[in-house]
This record gives sequence, structure tokens and C-alpha cells, in this order.
Amino acid sequence: MSVRTNVFLVEDHAFTRDGLRIAINRDQGLQVVGEARSGEEALEQLSKSNAHIVVMDIGLPGMDGIEATRQIKSTFKHLNVVMLTAHQLETEVFAALASGADAYCLKTTDPASLLLAIHASALGSTYLDPQIAHLVLGRLTVPQENPLTPRESEVLRLIADGLSNKMIAERLEVGVATIKTYVEGILEKLAASDRTQAAVRALRQGLI
Repeated sequence: MSVRTNVFLVEDHAFTRDGLRIAINRDQGLQVVGEARSGEEALEQLSKSNAHIVVMDIGLPGMDGIEATRQIKSTFKHLNVVMLTAHQLETEVFAALASGADAYCLKTTDPASLLLAIHASALGSTYLDPQIAHLVLGRLTVPQENPLTPRESEVLRLIADGLSNKMIAERLEVGVATIKTYVEGILEKLAASDRTQAAVRALRQGLI
């Protein structure tokens, strides 16, 4: 019997939450194991949850999804967060990514794309909704001096393409430990806290 990825939903609208639960539970590799209507409620419940992935709405009452994600990533380091929103405002997108979100999806996306984002996050990969990726690429600045080695740049490009460390190791025919060393160097040189933030900063600075 295959192991399922446990998903925790954070969405204040009951109708939307019901739809998300139904769509996620239809995937044989996923199961919803908990739900919350606010960021505060999510932080309280996650301490007792066996979730692997959090699907987080940005527009929550009280603590918004961005602050909730920041606290979740700080407190529950094993959890990955898929950010879900009805908007693609530039300030909101970059604030969400800076908070540590591992994926960013629009509520208008089709269920298959959301499931893809959840599965990608479970594998440690970065996922951006195509419309969001276009927005990020549109913010590219004049290329700056690249502090990365050619190999680090190659690894970062593969991270931005959504590959996990294991997948990158297989692609480059090296060990996973070697890729982890490259990733650590990338994060340090770009002053990034995680893979998603590193990819976003590299794209914005024209480094990849």
C-alpha cells in the first residue's frame, strides 16, 4: 500500500474549503487530515497534526496567510506550504514567496494544477502557477554580477524548473549530498532562507 501525503487546509470560506477537500481526496496519493479557518487556528492545530503539506489561503481573517506561512515555516520546519489566492498582485506574490511558501497557485487554476503543486512540494520542489511565473519573470532587472559558480548556476536553474535535490542529482549524475552542498552555497551567496526564495531572487536579478 502506497504512503499518502497528508494535507492540511487553511481556508475561511466553507464552500471553497469543501471543494478543495473533495479535489484533494480524489487523488489516491493525497489525503486531507485537518482543516482550519484562520492562521491562528492552523498554528494551534498543526502542533497536533501529522500533516506534510499545508494548503494556505492568503486572504484570511485576523492573521493573513503570509504571516501564518512565515510562522509555520519557522515553527514547523518539516512542513511545506502551498499558497492559494484569488489575486496575482505583484506585492502579494513576492511577499508570499518571501514568507517561505514552497508553491503559489491561483484559485482560478484547474484542480490538476493544484494537485501538481502539492505533489511537487511534497518532493521538495518549487512550483509557481504559470501566470505567477510570468509575473516573476517580468520583474527581471538588468543582470548583476553573478556570485555563483557555473555549477551552482546550473543547480539553481534546475531548482527553478521545479526539480528536487534527488532529481537534480540524477540529472547531473552526482550524489544527493553533493547537491545539498551546492544548495547550501547558493542560499548563502544569495542570502536566501530557502530554495524558493533563492530561485525568485536569482530570477529577479537576472542570474539565471
